[in-house]
Amino acid sequence: MSPFHITRTLPEDATDAALRADVLHGLTATPKTLPPKWFYDAHGSELFERITELPEYYPTRAEREILLDRAAEIAAASGARTLVELGSGSSEKTRHLIEALTGLHTYVPVDVSESALTGAGHALIAEHPGLHVHALIADFTARLALPDTPGPRLLAFLGGTIGNLLPRERAVFLASVRALLAPGDALLLGTDLVKDEGVLVRAYDDAAGVTAAFNRNVLTVVNRELGADFDAGAFDHVALWDAGREWIEMRLRSRRAQTVKIPALDLAVDFAAGEELRTEVSAKFREDGVRGELAAAGLELTHWWTDRAGRFALSLSVAR
Repeated sequence: MSPFHITRTLPEDATDAALRADVLHGLTATPKTLPPKWFYDAHGSELFERITELPEYYPTRAEREILLDRAAEIAAASGARTLVELGSGSSEKTRHLIEALTGLHTYVPVDVSESALTGAGHALIAEHPGLHVHALIADFTARLALPDTPGPRLLAFLGGTIGNLLPRERAVFLASVRALLAPGDALLLGTDLVKDEGVLVRAYDDAAGVTAAFNRNVLTVVNRELGADFDAGAFDHVALWDAGREWIEMRLRSRRAQTVKIPALDLAVDFAAGEELRTEVSAKFREDGVRGELAAAGLELTHWWTDRAGRFALSLSVAR
């Protein structure tokens, strides 16, 4: 059998159907919202790569620091023979884990992008002869079925992406993750931590305006895919810290009263001057809160690592 295998569990038209449903629901809600996953077309992904290199945006560097410092400990604690990564993209971060997991048999990257999965999978096999890669084209927020691979499994969900889920959504997601794991399997979870408001806001509102362009790109995606007539320049980028909920919100604020037409949905959406469209929530965490949310899902937090500045954490929790 070839060391690279790819399985599609996402129907070919699933992305279009999901976009239509999200735009219809979000732009007819009060307040108006769009999910952050629609930032990431090819241009949006390029912009995000630029964001990760900005001096203000610390999470990617902080998480990489932990992985470099702690990969051997993570490998020893998990003993994983299968590594599953949700939202794997280019699989760049997990290379540190793959190198440290000396007994690793199979890597299971999960992503919606077939091209990203294929490129990363073949590159990893070339770098690690003997490694099997079973890629899944799937939406990890939907019900997932993993291939039959050797245990124990280590499921990695990195980048602080869990913060994009609202509390109720996080509870459902973590319960679904637990359902994928057998006793003794583990979850490696990346969480951005609560810190000074100024540091947080600057990370989402950089001086160069890259995050502003990234935020407005969601309107370009809706225009292209659904024939909408958003004027992206008529919306200001807004990033603010909600101290009560301990999350950052990214919004787009309409500069004037305007009506946006979305022909594919037979929809016209009115925006008042100053009205805001929420495009992302990014929750920040504390160790006790992470421990509690994991416990509620049937996962026991056993290891907690932070970068040297204490900005970001990786936690390892075990299915009981």
